[in-house]
Amino acid sequence: MGYDLIVIGGGYAGMSAAMQLVRAHRTVVVVDGGRRRNRSAATAHGFLTQEGADPAQIALTARDQLRAYPTLTWIEGEVEGASGTCDAFEVVLGDGARLQGRRLLLATGVFDELPEIPGLAERWGTSVFHCPYCHAFELAKGRIGVIAGGQDWVQQAELLAEWGRVTLLLNGRAEPGPEEARDLDRRGVELVAAPVARIEGRAEVVLVDGQRHVFEGLFIAPRHVPSSSVAQRLGCALEDVSTGVQVRTDDEHRTSLDGVFACGDVARIPHSLSQAVADGAGAGTQIHQSLVWPGKRLE
Repeated sequence: MGYDLIVIGGGYAGMSAAMQLVRAHRTVVVVDGGRRRNRSAATAHGFLTQEGADPAQIALTARDQLRAYPTLTWIEGEVEGASGTCDAFEVVLGDGARLQGRRLLLATGVFDELPEIPGLAERWGTSVFHCPYCHAFELAKGRIGVIAGGQDWVQQAELLAEWGRVTLLLNGRAEPGPEEARDLDRRGVELVAAPVARIEGRAEVVLVDGQRHVFEGLFIAPRHVPSSSVAQRLGCALEDVSTGVQVRTDDEHRTSLDGVFACGDVARIPHSLSQAVADGAGAGTQIHQSLVWPGKRLE
């Protein structure tokens, strides 16, 4: 059986895109590995009508609403490979099953490369975060720690001063230059040079010199990469962005390969649940119109 669209990744962006197609009576299959990026977070924020809701419940509700459409097929599984050209793509699943489709959407999300600090990964999404707009308000203007690493950590520390008293933990990195130091000082950001040994409790940072700093929450700016290699194996171009690597797309969500689209965290920054849903909706409408008017670029 051939589908109008194969969606690789059943997260918020992928489901939002699929919704646009099934409501146009198009056949869609979603292949999902079941590993949401925000699976450790207990609540969602900054998403109108869903403030404080459980992200897992949001995803479950979205899936149930999608599956109510007769042209939607949902497959829980992994994608092992993909090949083909526009109107003739083939996706191979982990169990050996093969799917054929006219269009392909990459909505795989990204993988966060976290610093190798004992205790950090276990707290990711519960007391260690990356997005202030998603999590900082709940820290109630308490002490916030920012661990230097990845990219844009100086700007992250400056921004977080909007939500509390910030300490920038350099974790052995060189101190910021004079201009950045002045900006940090203006924002009331304290600098701590000693490397981080481990994280204990909710958000207690223990330094290698024995000092302890207790925070309401910690932030880092991790580098991210696509969570699946399917884009590279297809030959889609990637691009470096300020936060890592993503699939390169144009304004119509098209990748460098004809007939392959991408949306959500794997193709856009910044990252949040609400922006993933919006990006997916935009991608879905563009994909549908590419089926109606093949080869036509929309104004």
